[in-house]
Amino acid sequence: MKTNAFFLGKGGVGKTTMSAAFALSLARSGKRVLVASLDPAHNLGDVLSTKLSDIPQPVEKNLDALEIDLNKWVKRYLDESREELARTYSYNLTLNLNSFFDIMKYSPGTEEYAMLWAIEHIRCNLAGDYDVVVYDTPPTALSLRFLAMPAISNLWIAELTKLREKILSKRSTITRINPASVVASSCVDKADDKIYGKLGSIKRRLADLSSLFCKESYIAVVLNPDVLSVSEAMRIKDELDRIDMPLSGICLNKRGVSTTAWTLDRSLAGSPLFEFDFLPKGLHERDDLGSIDTKNLVADFLAAER
Repeated sequence: MKTNAFFLGKGGVGKTTMSAAFALSLARSGKRVLVASLDPAHNLGDVLSTKLSDIPQPVEKNLDALEIDLNKWVKRYLDESREELARTYSYNLTLNLNSFFDIMKYSPGTEEYAMLWAIEHIRCNLAGDYDVVVYDTPPTALSLRFLAMPAISNLWIAELTKLREKILSKRSTITRINPASVVASSCVDKADDKIYGKLGSIKRRLADLSSLFCKESYIAVVLNPDVLSVSEAMRIKDELDRIDMPLSGICLNKRGVSTTAWTLDRSLAGSPLFEFDFLPKGLHERDDLGSIDTKNLVADFLAAER
């Protein structure tokens, strides 16, 4: 059942406009909707004419919105990791955690995990109050990395779990042979081992997020009638295929803005195409979003929702 919608695409193609117009249309049809901006350079509040924070704010009847504070979630992710490491290795007083996490803040993958836990927070603590959650995503590279993170991380977790099982098995063997050994005072049972339990907990969290992305979400790519955004959309499709995430629809935004010749690649032709005209007067207030005809896109989402 599809209860989430993600709008992906190249910077400047109109992801925020499309996600806001889609969310507004759903809300005005009677659905309770939360639209969330994941883009560090937030514009959602401007489009909705509402000052937003990382707590849902009412926009109008049936529609709330928020803007994720990525820096806050990076800090939260690092703080939780620091506390977990300190508990697990409390015996090692020589481990300089502060120095380690100062470096980790800038390490590859930190932003992606922080984004995942922010989405998990929305899923577990906020989504229950709504029928649909709509996500306005950051630039393509970051979006694809956090979408792929559950699948990639599960491979690491699976190998680490096997390694931990081997360690516990060897501890058990040594303990049976020599009950007086130092190892005998260590944990040998998977049910009691904190590290094994933590790996299992992370695996379950990643599985839930993978289900959210692959089974519970309508994934739409927004593009413009130009070569660059079409090429970007093709790369997005290729990456989604690699992680078994279906592309639900293609939103051709700003149709008619250019007379330059362009074609939609055959690799994208298998997904429903929804065209949206260019608004020469631009967007000045929330009701201007209503002039963007999203009824066919909404109908396709609602059909997939069942």
